[in-house]
Amino acid sequence: MLENLRNIGIIAHVDAGKTTTTERILYFSGSKHKVGDVDEGNTTTDFDPLEKQKGITINSAAVTVEWGDTRITLIDTPGHVDFTAEVERSLRVLDGAVGVFCAVGGVEVQSETVWHQANKHNVPRLAFVNKLDRTGADFFGCIQQMQEKLAIIPAICTLPAGQGGEFTGLIDLIRMKFVLKDKNDKTHVRYELVDIPAAYRAQAEEYRLHLLEAASHGDDELLELVLEGQPVPEELLIKALRAGTLSNKLTPVFCGSAKNFHGVQLLLDAVVDFLPSPAERPPVRVWSPRARRRSRSSAGPIRRNPSRAWRSRRSPSPRATWCSCASTRASCTPRTRC
Repeated sequence: MLENLRNIGIIAHVDAGKTTTTERILYFSGSKHKVGDVDEGNTTTDFDPLEKQKGITINSAAVTVEWGDTRITLIDTPGHVDFTAEVERSLRVLDGAVGVFCAVGGVEVQSETVWHQANKHNVPRLAFVNKLDRTGADFFGCIQQMQEKLAIIPAICTLPAGQGGEFTGLIDLIRMKFVLKDKNDKTHVRYELVDIPAAYRAQAEEYRLHLLEAASHGDDELLELVLEGQPVPEELLIKALRAGTLSNKLTPVFCGSAKNFHGVQLLLDAVVDFLPSPAERPPVRVWSPRARRRSRSSAGPIRRNPSRAWRSRRSPSPRATWCSCASTRASCTPRTRC
């Protein structure tokens, strides 16, 4: 059960497209049938009247979606510097995160802040370069800034076919296919994987080699295949990217335009394939007020110890006991789990 859970957050600088990305995730997962818009103030996670008025996220908001057999709990966090504490509180409990970057603005000040907060809590991350259809978009410049300012090893998994006004779609470097959207589908859901157009074939092959080089940090078997010049199976590549992501040795990078429904479905696939379940995260340090000490707690089924229930000396009834839930229940006995 835990293997099919993902607890993630969306972190970014203000106006990078976090809430819009969240809206598209809700739409593609089937949780809602009409997408909201930040400018119109009808998004799901920006529920506060002040958020609707200002068009920014102030409070962290959690939503849950189903993607295939996986349940994804997602927290949309604020991007404004005044609400950094909200991001910190969210990252404290998250198992993974998606960092959203504007293809025009690149790595901005608050992008660095929230990324370093995630480093502090050792949260595995994906990167999503958004707004590739806007004038002035520079995907490769954004990647360079991520390397310089965030000190990451980017594993570019999707490549834009054109940028700005020339943006036509995405190239999936894992499968080496072009993602062709169905222009007649008004729901924007249907797409198919076709051969990469000749104009982008050489660039795709070049960045495929960069992807394999980055993925080799996560798996020695893949490294051997790359050094020997042998083809790398898709399953092994995904395994290596997942291992590298969980160990924070690399960051898978995806791209698209959330507002125009490009790249969000591939991003959801990546959340399932690369980000950890609660069972794969290290134990959390917790403070016990009763014991006045720190301990570590791992994810897993709740185990209740019946020996923690005992009969009180001052109990008015011989059946009354103090239970592990710290309440007196006449129906509980030392052999009963409450």
